Amino acid sequence: MVVGTSGRVDFDLYLITDRHQCSERDLAACVEKALRGGIRAVQMREKDLSTHERFEVGTRLRQVTNGFGARLLVNGDAALALAIGADGVHLPQDGLPTDVCRKLVGPEMLIGVSTHTMEEAREAQEKGADFITYGPIYYTPSKAQYGEPKGIESLRTVCGTIRLPVFALGGMKTDNVVDVLSAGAAGIAMISAILGENDIEQAASLLAGKLQAKKG
Repeated sequence: MVVGTSGRVDFDLYLITDRHQCSERDLAACVEKALRGGIRAVQMREKDLSTHERFEVGTRLRQVTNGFGARLLVNGDAALALAIGADGVHLPQDGLPTDVCRKLVGPEMLIGVSTHTMEEAREAQEKGADFITYGPIYYTPSKAQYGEPKGIESLRTVCGTIRLPVFALGGMKTDNVVDVLSAGAAGIAMISAILGENDIEQAASLLAGKLQAKKG
């Protein structure tokens, strides 16, 4: 088994970017508002951009996240993560194997892995991931291709089996945060619950407050 570095996963709100959901054209400005609201980890997705465009966006997001001492991970592109000085890589299921990515980025970078089944979660753990996202827990249009929502009991089973921090993904809202944390999730990952809101900073602050209240 390859050993990850899950002890360095020091965040519980994990924002995944989607500039198409932002009310403003400037993704970095939207992310900055989320950071002001309490977000401390951002995954840059934006898969429809060219590599050069992603480099430009990533460089700007690195500047913004550095200003708040927040983590920045890049979806699926280890080379880009290294190029912009990101804190880690987030691997989709059709991306590089986790152990191969670890050889590329070294021991210091965080590696997150998207999982949708117990088998995928176990494989991520065995190959040295630092944390996983698991879902969709509730219905969300962005994850409809993964079938029916997994539900709270499925999340509870994964959290009780996997030693890594598990971030619940899919349909996360302020009114279900307590349920997913009670099921054992280390935190939540979200897109529209923050970027889709008119007041991004307030949306982030409300979610952060819910998590802190639950964790005491």
